[in-house]
Amino acid sequence: MASSKAKTVEDYLAELPEERRIVVSAVRDLVNRYVPEGYVETMSWGMVCWEIPLSRYPTTYNKQPLSYVALAAQKQYYALYLTTCYANSAQDVVLRNAYADAGKRLDMGKSCLRFKALDDLLPDVIGAVIASTPVDAHIAQYEASRARK
Repeated sequence: MASSKAKTVEDYLAELPEERRIVVSAVRDLVNRYVPEGYVETMSWGMVCWEIPLSRYPTTYNKQPLSYVALAAQKQYYALYLTTCYANSAQDVVLRNAYADAGKRLDMGKSCLRFKALDDLLPDVIGAVIASTPVDAHIAQYEASRARK
């Protein structure tokens, strides 16, 4: 499934085949264990998202909540979007170095970590990356990225 029209996380999980639901549920639990206070889990963009609600930070360029982490079951893989790796190159380096040190292949774009099985992940490292950016720091990174030069 590339995108979902599910309105709730529970509906999203229910529409997944059991073997994919197990993987998405496990990664969801990982994110929920490490995500800093102030981010809200919701369905956005057809996937499970952890974001800063508009009630906390309403001045985004697209009038949508500011995303932090997202999780989706794509057609051929799973995707974990770690915007802190895109916005904060130090976290990107941490993640890439940890994968290299573990001898694991990292399939990652700008912020999208693609994986085919739970064994492809380094849960403690991913958890630390997720825990690394409190809401105020994410807002500051976002604002710095939007500042006119």
